[in-house]
Amino acid sequence: MRIGADEAGKGPVLGSMFAAAVRAPPEAIPDGVDDSKRLSPARREALAADLREDDRVEVGVAEIPVHRIDGDEDMNTLTVVAQADAVAAVARDGDGGVLDAGDTSAARFARRVAERVPADLDLWAEHRADESYLLVSAASVLAKVARDAHVADLAGTYGEVGSGYPSDPATRAFLRRYVETHGDLPDCARRSWSTCDDVLAAAEQSALDSF
Repeated sequence: MRIGADEAGKGPVLGSMFAAAVRAPPEAIPDGVDDSKRLSPARREALAADLREDDRVEVGVAEIPVHRIDGDEDMNTLTVVAQADAVAAVARDGDGGVLDAGDTSAARFARRVAERVPADLDLWAEHRADESYLLVSAASVLAKVARDAHVADLAGTYGEVGSGYPSDPATRAFLRRYVETHGDLPDCARRSWSTCDDVLAAAEQSALDSF
């Protein structure tokens, strides 16, 4: 059986990163599955529901929370961990699979993931595999749906947070408002990101200017 794996949420300044793995025969992948970035949120959610409702499809999802992202491991290693945990949830000895490479060296990424999965697998990785392999596209959809649900939960707790990406004005505005009100970053923020340093520095300068 073949497996595809991908992650979502590697670059945001808010919230967790998620990875998903799909183990399924190719004919079980529903029509319209594509790289998640090319699909609307509603279409992603519908496809994710179809995948989960099909008895031929096995799904594994892994989450890397903010406190671990802010720890000692680099993001390449955490991407390996996320995909390995997702793959391990569905893998059987003898399976083969393709991963969306989270490292400049696709071969090194595949090797590191395989080393963390207890099953005996034939894994390889490619850059932009979510654009070339249906199983990886399906995993991309599931990972993005998990990430979107997580961001919605954050919005339920904090109010409008935007997409969570540093380039999103709504996300940056949320961080500024939160620091102005509470004097510190929210627990959902990745403190190791330079965006957080910028927000804290701006708040400190604003406080100095007010004297």
